[in-house]
Amino acid sequence: MTSQFFQKYGYSLILLKELVRTEFKLRYQGSVLGYLWSLMRPLFLFVIMYVVFVFFLKVGKDVDQWPIQLLLGIVLWNFFAEVTNNGVTAIVNRGDVIRKINFPKYVIVLASSISALINLFINLVVILVFMFISKVDLQWEMFLAPLFIIELFVFALGLAFLLSSLFVKLRDTNYIWEIIMQGLFYASIVIYPITMILQHGDFYAKLLLLNPIAQTIQDARHSLISSDAHTLFSLTDGNILYAAIPVAIAVVTFMIGALVFKKSSPSFAENV
Repeated sequence: MTSQFFQKYGYSLILLKELVRTEFKLRYQGSVLGYLWSLMRPLFLFVIMYVVFVFFLKVGKDVDQWPIQLLLGIVLWNFFAEVTNNGVTAIVNRGDVIRKINFPKYVIVLASSISALINLFINLVVILVFMFISKVDLQWEMFLAPLFIIELFVFALGLAFLLSSLFVKLRDTNYIWEIIMQGLFYASIVIYPITMILQHGDFYAKLLLLNPIAQTIQDARHSLISSDAHTLFSLTDGNILYAAIPVAIAVVTFMIGALVFKKSSPSFAENV
């Protein structure tokens, strides 16, 4: 079974490894701080968000460990944004290679997504350091956090496949996606706690958490940082049936994106 797998996908795996290595090396090539920017970018954004929303506007003042929860939300959002934004232009940017060499095109999108995943793990280490400094109590739910990250990765990768396919034929896709991302940012509880929505009723909170991004951020905050009453409607509260809806949305999105990409890929060389 193993030999058959490597016989079928061995070339793709080798190519994927080289593309991931190249993507990660080129990310900050020529910059003075290099890989440190992968840590500093979310930290700078966190400082700005903290000063504006926490210090001045007092958002989340009654929420357990809200500053760390805010940082975690920013890091997970940046990961989603990086996968999808890079995915839009991934195929077109490699057009010269696609026209010359015949290889599985999905490797290009997957490579940029895995590069973003590596960047996410680096940022999560920073969050763990902040958790240690703030003396956050560890709980068994923390072992569920990787599942939420996988869910977000599957959702983002599905969108990346779909967007990269659309961009080959419709170059307005990136502008349309920029507008959608602005709306998604405010609909994904990145910079505010779920308690602000609960003040208007449970229905609106449940509706908001149908968004896989909001649900994964909420559940990740619950599992890693806080288990208090502010984390209602999460997987770790046992509401599995309700939580299955955004998970299903993520899986269906991936399947649709992969299918569209597979059908579109034979014509990429002609259109890039």
